[in-house]
Order: sequence, then C-alpha cells, then structure tokens
Amino acid sequence: VLTSRPELLREVIEDGRSLPATDKFAQLSRAMSVLGVFVHIPAGVDLPGPIVVRWLVGQPGRGLLSRTVVSVGAGAHASLLEEQGSSGGDGHAQSLWSGTMEVHLGAGATLDVAGEQDFGPSTIACVNRHARVERDATLRWALASVGGQMLKSRIDNELVGRGASVRQAEIGFGGGSQLFDLTSYTRHIAEDTTGDLLSKGVFQERARGYFKGLIEIRKTARGTDSYLGEFAMLLARKARSVAIPSLEIDQPDVRRASHSSSVGPIDEAEIFYLMSRGIPRDLARKFIVLGFLEPVVSRIPLPEAQERLRGLLDRKWAPAAVSAAPAA
Repeated sequence: VLTSRPELLREVIEDGRSLPATDKFAQLSRAMSVLGVFVHIPAGVDLPGPIVVRWLVGQPGRGLLSRTVVSVGAGAHASLLEEQGSSGGDGHAQSLWSGTMEVHLGAGATLDVAGEQDFGPSTIACVNRHARVERDATLRWALASVGGQMLKSRIDNELVGRGASVRQAEIGFGGGSQLFDLTSYTRHIAEDTTGDLLSKGVFQERARGYFKGLIEIRKTARGTDSYLGEFAMLLARKARSVAIPSLEIDQPDVRRASHSSSVGPIDEAEIFYLMSRGIPRDLARKFIVLGFLEPVVSRIPLPEAQERLRGLLDRKWAPAAVSAAPAA
C-alpha cells in the first residue's frame, strides 16, 4: 500500500478530525508521534487470523507517542490484537505512553479489536480510540487493563451508517495506588444502529477507578437500540470507584436507550455460601471476582487472547489475596 497507493496513508495521517480536538493527549500523539501502524484491509478480504500490534515502553524519563490507523474496506472481515507492556525484567522504568487508534469501517465490514494492557507500575498511559462505523458494519471492542501507575482511556464510537453496530467490553483491575480513568462516548447518528457497552472493574488496596460513559442519540437516529452498563467491585476499605453512565436522547422513536451501574464490596453472603461447600475463604473470593469479570472476558473474540487475559487476571489476583480485608 505504501508504494502502490501512498495517497491512502497520506490521507489518514493528515486527517485528524477523527480524534477529539479537546483532548490534549490525543492531539499530542497526532502532532508528535514518530511511531505508528497503518493497517489497510481492502474491500471483500476475509483475514483468517488476527493482526498483532505490540507496544513496549520502558526507558526512564522517556515518552512513547504512537498512532495506529485501521481502515477496513466494504464487506471485509478482520481481527486485531493490541498488546501494551513494559520492556525489561522488572518493568519498573518510569515512562509515558500516549497512543491513539483510529478505526474506519466500510459498509458491511466486521472488525474485532482486543486490547491487553500490562504496563509496569511506574508507567503513565493515555490512550484515545476512535471508530467510525458505516452502514451495516460491526465493530467489537474487548479491552482489559491491569498495569500502569495511571491509565487515562477514552473511546469514541460514531455510528454513521444505517444498521451500524458496536459492542464494547472493558475491564479494569487495579491494586496498590493505581488509578484508572475510563471514558466512552457512543454517538448514534444514523437509523437502526445498535450499541452494547459493558465496563467492569475490580479495585483492591488503595486503587481507584472512574467509569464515565455517554450514549448520544441524535434526531436522525430513529430505531436505535443502545445499552450502557458500568459495574465495580471493591476488595478493600480504602479502594474507591465511581460509575457515571449518561444518556442524551434527541429522538424519542427508539427501541431501547438504557443504562445501569453499581459500585460495592464483595458479597459476604456469596463467600459464606462457597465456604459452606468446603471452599477456603481466599479461594472463594477469587472465584467470585474472576466470575464477576468473566462475562467481559468471554466477549473477547480471539480465543488465544481470552486465555492470555485469564492468566493476567490470575496473576493480578495474587496481591489481592494478601490484602483480604473486606471493604466497608
């Protein structure tokens, strides 16, 4: 593509309209990134396996700014796995990662995107993902974050073609003094569009998690079906989380427009029930937490990514088992 049709790359690099103009980190990545990935799937192509993009950060006092652009032609089908981690054995290098992903889906296209973030404990990460979904196209996000000192994540979905749909699942599992700030915007612009958005978080020790989501249904979006769910489980008294789902509806003729949220400690009654069946308390807590996250894990469209994420969550649980003080 770069040699035969350079205009494709030039067009997407010069076009920054898909990134939020008010987000400083998104515009920083667009202006200053020196590393990037451009994926172009021609119309009608069906890729049998996933495309893997891997980002590693770790140089002390340095920042990595990246930009990823994915263009899927009409009727094409593809999957992409983005892995984010820290280089080096201990992963303790202080660093900044600011990255963007811009997705363009043509009519009738299908794209599965799985993201796994396991940065070192001193990494600050800022990520912006934006998708434009055309007529009868389907986009499925499945994103999980367990690492980093602080994560600021924003997802923008624009359903611009009739029959376009997005399914989004997101996990945050924090411990220590980690901070996760997860925001999503889904804009229904065309008729008969569908959005199904689910976020879940587990926070232990002094970790904090903030979930903010907005579903916007414009006047032109008759017959839409949209749901937003945000749920968090607290494993310690000092852990904190806030869930703020919102709706803006300018078109009353919709099939569904709803949201729900909850934040609370692990259910002691469930722990007691499992212990009465002979399961030790720590193992009972682990079963409940991983079971709470499993509906999101199972949405990941790539089996190998599912198993890798289950391994990450299992390793993340080890510190949680140490601080087993119930949340207030």
